[in-house]
Amino acid sequence: MSSSSATSPQKAAGLIVGAIGVVYGDIGTSPLYTLKECFGGPHAIPFTAESIYGVLSLIFWALMIVVSIKYVVFIMRADNNGEGGILALMTLALRGTERKTTRWFLMVLGIFGASMFFGDGMITPAMSVLSAVEGLSLLNPVFEHYVVPAAVVILFLLFAIQRFGTASMGKLFGPVMLLWFGALAVLGLAQIVHHPEVLKAINPWYGLSFILQHKVQAFFVMGSVVLAITGAEALYADMGHFGRFPIRAAWFGFVMPSLVLNYFGQGALLIADPTAVKSPFYLLVPEGFRWMMVILATCAAVIASQAVISGAFSVARQAVQLGYCPRLDILHTSEREIGQIYIPFINWVLMIIVLLLVLTYRSSSNLGAAYGIAVTTEMVMATILTFVVMRRIWKWHIGLISTGIAMLLIVDIAFFSANAIKIPEGGWFPLAIGAVTFTLLTTWKRGRSILFKRLNEDSLPLEMFVESVGAHPPHVVEGTAVFMTGSKTGVPHALLHNLKHNKVLHERNVLLTITTEDIPYVPDIDRLRVQSLGHNFWQVEAIYGFKEEPDIHEILKISGEQHNLAFEMMETSFFLTRETLIASKVPGMAIWREKLFAWMSKNATKATDFFRIPTNRVVELGTQVEL
Repeated sequence: MSSSSATSPQKAAGLIVGAIGVVYGDIGTSPLYTLKECFGGPHAIPFTAESIYGVLSLIFWALMIVVSIKYVVFIMRADNNGEGGILALMTLALRGTERKTTRWFLMVLGIFGASMFFGDGMITPAMSVLSAVEGLSLLNPVFEHYVVPAAVVILFLLFAIQRFGTASMGKLFGPVMLLWFGALAVLGLAQIVHHPEVLKAINPWYGLSFILQHKVQAFFVMGSVVLAITGAEALYADMGHFGRFPIRAAWFGFVMPSLVLNYFGQGALLIADPTAVKSPFYLLVPEGFRWMMVILATCAAVIASQAVISGAFSVARQAVQLGYCPRLDILHTSEREIGQIYIPFINWVLMIIVLLLVLTYRSSSNLGAAYGIAVTTEMVMATILTFVVMRRIWKWHIGLISTGIAMLLIVDIAFFSANAIKIPEGGWFPLAIGAVTFTLLTTWKRGRSILFKRLNEDSLPLEMFVESVGAHPPHVVEGTAVFMTGSKTGVPHALLHNLKHNKVLHERNVLLTITTEDIPYVPDIDRLRVQSLGHNFWQVEAIYGFKEEPDIHEILKISGEQHNLAFEMMETSFFLTRETLIASKVPGMAIWREKLFAWMSKNATKATDFFRIPTNRVVELGTQVEL
């Protein structure tokens, strides 16, 4: 056996363990609160064995239909060069779509889905950590007063250590979550052995008869059943880190069986002791071991929160690269893993809002009303975008697609509707966060489009300018001038201003445009497109994927190695245009959005920092633009 084949199973096992640690943190902590919320609250259902069977059946089939069939089997097929996530799915759906109205509709779905992810990302850490720490009150009622302070301290520390990176912590995620899921399975199985009749709930008839019998109350319960599948979108979003096979193997081989056993074990406990409804998860644990489970549950909740925070960083970076978000400071926390990044602005905003949620709601039950609406909204968006991909990219038969998607949409919309009634009780929060984020992202995208249009209206055609300069050359100075520009057809404003005020050109003039493709990564061999325009002018286009960050040093290095256009940094000057934006009544956007765009542009990370341009080699020339 060759060495590569010998190490292949080991590598696969490592990826599976890693997937268990990172991908399944959120959905793995759902047993802490799901069944408790189904039988609690103002719309509690009659507490009978039949109702327990009915709720367990709904949870089981939600896991099967939404997680196993929809996400693991179907949506994970829709990879964008190996990458997943709602924005990757949106860019995939946009390929080959020419009609402006259709493109606009698909963009709205993708951007609103990404916006709702941030709302979910704020609630998940608060909900997971609170529900884990609430086990303290079972150890001793005196500890109940320490639940909220303990949750605040844990969350503050979690956000505070983000700037140091999670590489060392990540090595512990897999083993801790293996222990967690193993404990879920063992605790559940121990109760099922005493009451094996609870396994009848696998029959979907129990769920259906529960809905038919209780109707309105069952509709309210569906809003709590959805808590069992929160985190399902992480399966798709993290596909680029682990690949399809490890995520699928981890789900079907370990995670799903552990979750099902624990839910059914909690159901068996409730049949034997209805008073255990106050905390069916912790009451599964023998009293002498509960303090250990509180510690393990808190670790699992922290891991679930870490996965959401890292996901928020990744989505924010994708939004920046795709042009939906202003430039942000993006710091790499690992020299080996490109995906491990830290965005200070996103981190501190998340921390402030998460801590406010804990201090405001003060319990996982109160937060339950706010949880679910963001997830179900994103699920509906993902289903519709997947339909487009199936039809346009995969070319599947329209009848087959329509039948399958209709069935999935019925489930998604049922969950969404059940959570929509919780909007007045707290569901408004993720919707408000999603609406604000959506407004910011679309305003930036639209504003940049208007800005480029205004700049192009005032710019000269590039070919005509180069010919004119060649015919009547100004004074030439030594060195290379690099003009950063977003247009490949017009003359950069910085070039015109430099020529107008300084009356000189450099002996080499490079017009550099950085573009982002709808794929995650671009090979170095395809990174640059270089074209000589004559008269000492070159046009260089640097192409990056939506998961990459432009780097001037890399661009200059590849230019010299592959295109014989070498640069000496100490003889190169970078000319940038700093736009002063002025809101106006010229047709474009509403005045308030123009002012918002101007504010966002003013507070964006400087181009010199974002593109890693040495500050002592930069010349900035200002211009005013009326939006």
